[in-house]
Formats: sequence, C-alpha cells, structure tokens
Amino acid sequence: MSHHIVEVKDLRYTYPDGNAALHGVSFRITHGESVAVVGANGAGKSTLLLHLNGCLIPEAGSVRIGDFPLNKKTLHHVRRTVGMIFQDPDDQLFMPLVHDDVAFGPLNLGLPPEEVELRVNDALATVGASHLKNRPPYRLSGGEKRSVAIASVLSMSPSILVMDEPTSNLDPRGRRQLINLLCTFHHTIIIATHDLDMVLDVCSRTIVLNEGRVLADGPTFDILADDDILDSSRLEKPLRLRVCDFCNRQLNAG
Repeated sequence: MSHHIVEVKDLRYTYPDGNAALHGVSFRITHGESVAVVGANGAGKSTLLLHLNGCLIPEAGSVRIGDFPLNKKTLHHVRRTVGMIFQDPDDQLFMPLVHDDVAFGPLNLGLPPEEVELRVNDALATVGASHLKNRPPYRLSGGEKRSVAIASVLSMSPSILVMDEPTSNLDPRGRRQLINLLCTFHHTIIIATHDLDMVLDVCSRTIVLNEGRVLADGPTFDILADDDILDSSRLEKPLRLRVCDFCNRQLNAG
C-alpha cells in the first residue's frame, strides 16, 4: 500500500511576491488515515495542499506520494494517485454538462467508453447527484456544484483524497451528506478546513499549522480539546467540546 503514503519533509515555499507561506513543514501520513489540516487564515493550509498533487512544486524540502518524489517528471503519476477537490467548485467544473465534467478525467486516462460511463454513473450515484447528469454546471446550486466536483474526482478512483474547505457554502443537510460520504471512503483522506466539528466526525488525526509551521500533530480529540494549542493557533474549540454555561448554572443551582 505504499502508493497511499504521503511524506512531507522540511517543505518550504515562498510566493513570487515574497510571501513566505511554509517554513519547514514535515509529516508522514500512512494508508487509510483520515487527517485534518487546520489553522487560522494565512497559516499555510491551502499552500500545503497545492503541493500534494503538484499544483505547486517544492522549492525546498520534498514531497513524496507513494513511491514517487514530487517533481515535474512525476506529475502524471502523482495526479493519478491524488484526487484534489478545490475550495471553489467553479475551479473544477468547466464542461458543458455535468456528465462531461465527471467523464473528463477517466477519458484522459484513456479508458474505454464503457468503463468511462460506468465510472461516471458510479461517482454521481455515490454523491447523490445522478439526477444532475445532464444539467449544465452553471445552473447548479453551490451544494450541487460541490457534489459534482467530488464526483469528478471520485471517477478517477484516487488512492488519496485531498480536500480544501469541503463544507464551505453547504447547507446543514448538504454538510451532513458530505460527512457521511467521507466516512465511507476507506483510503487516505487529507482535509484542510475551519469546520472543526466536521473534523471530529471525519478525521482521527489533526495537524495544526501556524504561520507556515507545524504547531501540533496528534489524535484529533486531544488536539481540539487543548486550549493552549487552540489559543496559539487562533482557533475556536468545536461546539460539542465547549462547556455549556446554561448546563453549569443548572448543575450549580441543583
């Protein structure tokens, strides 16, 4: 299962405008792990994720996906292994019909038409979007676009699923459907998000980034219950882990 492993060593990246986004980030994720990457705005989460499927190439340090070090020569192999779902679904949906967007990846793999159709139908069914198959993406709601974007990645059968703020702009029902879907994915999942309650549901491990560095890395509950870590990284404790003032008053009154 080495193709499911993600290994980042001393990763550093500075944007052309001089903004240093990552300062020596290191971690190793093994097969089947569900890992959240959390931190305040500007912590480096999106920059890190863009390195995991080759949208960005390390300027210092290294990224290894399975047996392949990430570089320009290995991009094809890395992108077949890592399915990336961007924060804005419009960045992924560009074809006239939903069917065409979901079929785009498998077609570029050179799969036969029968296999492509099977993958399209399976991926849309998995995200509950079969009824959108012949709709133009620009006519979809934000939640529907999110579902189709996920389907367009699932149709590639990735070993590693990488998602940037997957619950943003979803209504409560759409958010719950997404969480249920992610809980059924048995390969490696890496999610950058501010939705810490969703992290509790989906991710067994959490990496905290702060100003481009790893501040903490460990079991999700331990990380999200640690007030010092949350304060240092400018994060708020998930709602379900907060002490209810009303309940405390009732207990004290009793």
